Amino acid sequence: MNIYILQLLTVAGIHALAVISPGPDFVLISKLSLSYSRKIGFMGAIGIALGIGLHVTYSILGIGTLIASSVLLFNTIKILGALYLIYIGLMSFRKAKDSKPKSISITELSNEIQNKEKMNSWKAMKSGFLTNALNPKATLFILAVFTQVINPSTPTFIQIGYGLEMVLATTLWFSIVSFFLSTDLVSRKMKSIKGVIEKITGVVLTALGLKILLSAK
Repeated sequence: MNIYILQLLTVAGIHALAVISPGPDFVLISKLSLSYSRKIGFMGAIGIALGIGLHVTYSILGIGTLIASSVLLFNTIKILGALYLIYIGLMSFRKAKDSKPKSISITELSNEIQNKEKMNSWKAMKSGFLTNALNPKATLFILAVFTQVINPSTPTFIQIGYGLEMVLATTLWFSIVSFFLSTDLVSRKMKSIKGVIEKITGVVLTALGLKILLSAK
């Protein structure tokens, strides 16, 4: 078997296991899909994929090694990522207060529509990108793939091909997650416990952020 095909299969397999494992990305897509819409979830998925693309780019350029070897630079990324996760988590707690089941008046319905309009496609994509791009685990994972799995002598254009596979696989997986969570059946069942979901999302994201923040040296 061609060495590059073997490398591609290895990269694809390792990445598939990593991308489907629950983490900040999965929690964010779940929140966007359940709280807003399928389209918003899809845009969040694209943002996460763009974050993967960023990690791939600097790993190919060799900047990833610099980031990993610089304690100051790496911890700066960790702290920024942790603070962002905590921010999203706290916003989820705030949103949970407005999610208690109750009869909806015209004014309240209008407010709900306005809140959904505040989360547009651009903001969803930005949230996905920042959540992934500032995730130190994502940084180390992509760097490990490009330094331990892929042979240094592999041509750059082939490494770019591996990176594109990861970007496309990420988009596909989180698009599937968004599609499933935004189906009518799931949406109806989840709507009744929307406040609980927001609280769980807040706890998970805040806990992840604090864990990352406390691990910074």
